[in-house]
Amino acid sequence: MLPTRFANQDVSLFDRLFNNDMFNGDFSDPNSTLPSVNVKEDENKFSVEMAAPGLNKKDFNIELNNNELSISSEKKEEKEHKEGERYTQKEFSYRSFKRSFTLPNIVDGDNISAQYKDGVLHVDIPKLEEAKPKPPKQISIK
Repeated sequence: MLPTRFANQDVSLFDRLFNNDMFNGDFSDPNSTLPSVNVKEDENKFSVEMAAPGLNKKDFNIELNNNELSISSEKKEEKEHKEGERYTQKEFSYRSFKRSFTLPNIVDGDNISAQYKDGVLHVDIPKLEEAKPKPPKQISIK
């Protein structure tokens, strides 16, 4: 069901898919920001690009539950100190995020793929064959 503000408007599937009304973001530290996301659509798929520098592919968890795609990460870092060493400051950090997107029924959830390269997570969400545009068909008159 579309939000009320879309009820009487011609809104593209792309706009509905990633509109703020359908976005659910969580973040463990309120002073931190969520990773930036670019979303592209072509006739065959949706592509999500998430800027997440400093992480490794093992730091990500991507999950599809019904038609909700969740991308999350959790990373802990501690600076090691030698045993018996006294310190007045010990630095460690903890970063985590979760972004969730409601996917339309036209995507092929069984064939979603992801790749992490140069600080950017790339997630490809293919469309079902029946949802892809078809070339014009000539209909003969009988």
